[in-house]
Amino acid sequence: MDAITFGTDGWRATLDEFTVPRVRMVGQAVASYLRDEGRGGETVAVGYDARESSPKFAEELSRVLCANGFDVVLPDRDRPTPLTAWQIRHRDLAGALMLTASHNPPEYNGVKFIGDDAAPAPESVTEAIEDRLAEPDPLPEDQHGTVREVDFVEPHFSHARDLVPDDLSGLHVVYDAMHGSGRDTTDRLLEESGATVDRLRCETDPEFGGVSPEPSAENLEGLADAVDKRGADLGIANDGDADRIAVVTPDRGHLDENLFFAATYDYLLESDEGPVVRTVSTTFLLDRIAEKHGQEVVEVPVGFKYVAEAMGECDALMAGEESGGFSIRGHIREKDGVLMALLAAAVEHERAYDDRVDDLLDEFGEIHQHKVSVDCPDSQKARVVADLSDEIPDEVAGVSVADVVTKDGFKLLLEDGSWVLVRPSGTEPKMRVYAEASSAERVDALLEDGYELVSQLV
Repeated sequence: MDAITFGTDGWRATLDEFTVPRVRMVGQAVASYLRDEGRGGETVAVGYDARESSPKFAEELSRVLCANGFDVVLPDRDRPTPLTAWQIRHRDLAGALMLTASHNPPEYNGVKFIGDDAAPAPESVTEAIEDRLAEPDPLPEDQHGTVREVDFVEPHFSHARDLVPDDLSGLHVVYDAMHGSGRDTTDRLLEESGATVDRLRCETDPEFGGVSPEPSAENLEGLADAVDKRGADLGIANDGDADRIAVVTPDRGHLDENLFFAATYDYLLESDEGPVVRTVSTTFLLDRIAEKHGQEVVEVPVGFKYVAEAMGECDALMAGEESGGFSIRGHIREKDGVLMALLAAAVEHERAYDDRVDDLLDEFGEIHQHKVSVDCPDSQKARVVADLSDEIPDEVAGVSVADVVTKDGFKLLLEDGSWVLVRPSGTEPKMRVYAEASSAERVDALLEDGYELVSQLV
């Protein structure tokens, strides 16, 4: 029981800890929580990703929920997390459980609970679930629920086309599923919307081809090569459970997610208006764009549950984080790499991302961002953060600290407009150090000082 802890996006662990008995305890805790909330006897979706162990864990969760009187709907196979979340809205469900470790290596798995609002569960809910962890306690057999397989794909596609009703005819996209759950889903949506789609890593492989299904620049070199050699307009990749997106352009190769966020928000502002929600680790370029258009910026801690909460409070036009998770107004408050792939294609179809980004940087100045990690046991993170409060420097890399933001760790705002952020990872035993500045050299200097500050405290 002590091994089960819900972080920023559910409970993740290696398979020596992520075991059937513990997963069954999570199922019982969710059943007890839903009953206590007056949702007993209703229907819950259980989705799962492309990991070899995921169908087995989904089956065990379904059994526990059914034995507690809930009906369960399952997809036909592994499907993206956002498709599971959309089932809640589409079928008016009590909630959903998703078996996924997202971008983590294949030796990991995880489970997340999504509430009846189809948004990531806030801390109050995950704490309530943790408080109810227990061995399964089945009802009499005549009170058990049922399990049935339903279509998770077409309801989501129909909604996505309503939100982004663009005919993509003439657009050439290379799609990289990284052997994850986006295969035959994201690519299919793009193709059915009119795009010509070439496919990479769209075969089933629970080992993800020997790399983590993380759509980072180094993992997308093959996608960048394919876009170049095939003369494609755009490359699109999803992570393992396809709730995040990465984009490759002909001129830039991997497009930094901060620049993708900025250019897409700017595109949406051409025909609409509304605030933007970003995490503390996400670019200030969004602030400059929002200011130009007279729009509000809402800054939140890292973790899409915080993004989702702010989206509901301010009716954001777009919301997201530098790691590639985004959503838009009119959709559920959950990051969705499938919907965002359709939106990215529509943006590119109207005018190339390369041109859009060039114009933004010409107008607002160069933006560079990067991050590094410092190994830190989970048990030491709180102490390191507490010690940091007494070690905040007056300057970083030769520039004075103008202000300190403490929404998530410590974000040092410097006099020259650059910043450094130090925060504990919510998914790995690490401390993160982020930096943003007007040049790559300046970012490197900031990261060097930030890394030294943290490493001496771990």
